[in-house]
Amino acid sequence: MTVIAMTREMGTLGKDVAHGIAVELGLGLVHHELVRKEIAGRMEIEPSDVHRFLEGSPSLWDRWKIDEQRLSRYTREEILELADRDNVLIRGWGAPYLLKDVPHVIRIRVCAPMSFRVGEMMKRLKIEDPDAARREIERNDAAHTRAMRSFFDADWQHPLNYHLVLNTGALPVTACIDQIRLLTQNPAFERTPQSRQVLTDKLIETRIGDALDEQLAPGLSGRTVDVSVNAGHVHLTGTTYGSSDLAAIEDVVRQVKGVADVDSQIIHVDPPYMG
Repeated sequence: MTVIAMTREMGTLGKDVAHGIAVELGLGLVHHELVRKEIAGRMEIEPSDVHRFLEGSPSLWDRWKIDEQRLSRYTREEILELADRDNVLIRGWGAPYLLKDVPHVIRIRVCAPMSFRVGEMMKRLKIEDPDAARREIERNDAAHTRAMRSFFDADWQHPLNYHLVLNTGALPVTACIDQIRLLTQNPAFERTPQSRQVLTDKLIETRIGDALDEQLAPGLSGRTVDVSVNAGHVHLTGTTYGSSDLAAIEDVVRQVKGVADVDSQIIHVDPPYMG
């Protein structure tokens, strides 16, 4: 059972690397377009709306109708559910960072020097202006950086977020595929009951956050809940202004799939004086 989380820079041939290893290992290849469609469906908006938001070019209407926190939560849940399927390569969308604590997930970054990327983009866009190609690359990199900071507080270019960083400016695509294949054969990335539980707990934690935000009324103000999950056992800490909110919060959490039991240490505090 193999799960690979990969991020790539525009113009690095990362798409070719991902496709090649997916074919060689018989993995399902999930790219950002498919994830974007699923998330848009859950939010009842168009995939193009999500695309503009993530690419850093949303209209005022996009900013009004898209709840960034909700988009972030749905993105997390979608990626975790994909990783839970096994035999999948998830390309982009912060998957390497989100899955960094799951031992059996292999995290890959594909990069290349700017000169290489400019050349590839000129061929892809069929243009002869290197400055135009560079501007498109820099715009895409900046948008990706903003999205990863906003959603995951992650530096997607930092090598310590990956098991393997591949430079397609120095290695051909076939050599990159060979290196990834060798990594998948290492026993360190075998899926175990323990590593599976780490992934399951992260998914439960994300679902709890979704449930609390969607099922509790907006009037439950002053609610600050931190959630941790260990083998399905949920530990809640934080505060709420309403003593009646405590039971409502626990009730929502207990209904989330995968929750074994709930230990709530949430405390009631008096609301701040607003006079």
